[in-house]
Amino acid sequence: MADPRFAETVIYMVKHDGEGAMGLVINKPIAKGLIDDLLKSSGKEAAGSHRHIVVHYGGPVGQFEGFLLHSDEYVIEGTSKIAGGIAMTTDSKVLEALAAGQGPRQALFMLGYAGWAPGQLEMELQAKAWFTVPADQTLIFGADADKKWSQAMDKRQIPL
Repeated sequence: MADPRFAETVIYMVKHDGEGAMGLVINKPIAKGLIDDLLKSSGKEAAGSHRHIVVHYGGPVGQFEGFLLHSDEYVIEGTSKIAGGIAMTTDSKVLEALAAGQGPRQALFMLGYAGWAPGQLEMELQAKAWFTVPADQTLIFGADADKKWSQAMDKRQIPL
């Protein structure tokens, strides 16, 4: 991919249909801090927690929009179950639950997302701008973001 914003990115596709596509970059952490500080910065009341959260660059679109990609045992208003035990929540109440130790078992917080217009991703796939691999919770929620790219490359299926 020639665009430096996508160099060695691993993107989990949240949606891909006739209206376009949306994905979240899962291997580009940009900051680490207290969940309470994140809540305060979004105008919410802090929970009094000292729990930390890693903030990831989710993509170049809507960079002030927050998305929590997480295991699907946790569901509240604003949660969409995607597939394979994975869900996404956009309601800030999920951050309050994480601060209280009551949120999902596994989670990644992102600011922004990657978006494609109708047909755009298909053209990029046809031009071999992207490799695809099956979604894998271990890859998505694995602790070491620096290894996700190489782990994804190891999973790609190359026709002989």
